[in-house]
Amino acid sequence: MAYDTNNIFARILRGEIPCKKVYEDEYTLAFHDISPQAPVHVLVIPKGAYVSMDDLAANGSDREIAALYRAVSKVAHDLGVAAEGYRFLVNCGVNGGQEVPHLHVHIFGGRRLGRMIQIA
Repeated sequence: MAYDTNNIFARILRGEIPCKKVYEDEYTLAFHDISPQAPVHVLVIPKGAYVSMDDLAANGSDREIAALYRAVSKVAHDLGVAAEGYRFLVNCGVNGGQEVPHLHVHIFGGRRLGRMIQIA
């Protein structure tokens, strides 16, 4: 999957599309998902043009990688889901369910989430 500079998250980062911001630092932006799947459903994205976690791991700086993980933890604490538990999920590639070619971490919380995938 190639990076598309007109993907929705790139447009949010450029200020072309508004978002309900939760957190922002030098390397990341976190905002509420427009179609929440749990009481708390926030996306954390790097400000760099990375398609996937693989792309960030291969091409991102140590600071960018650390900032993404720290932002996920900070947002979970700030939104009050860290104590009871939360899930963070990154979809990578077509088979992983990735729809937008910009790395994004989903944070889900606010209720018991159950199993993620069906075991055949």
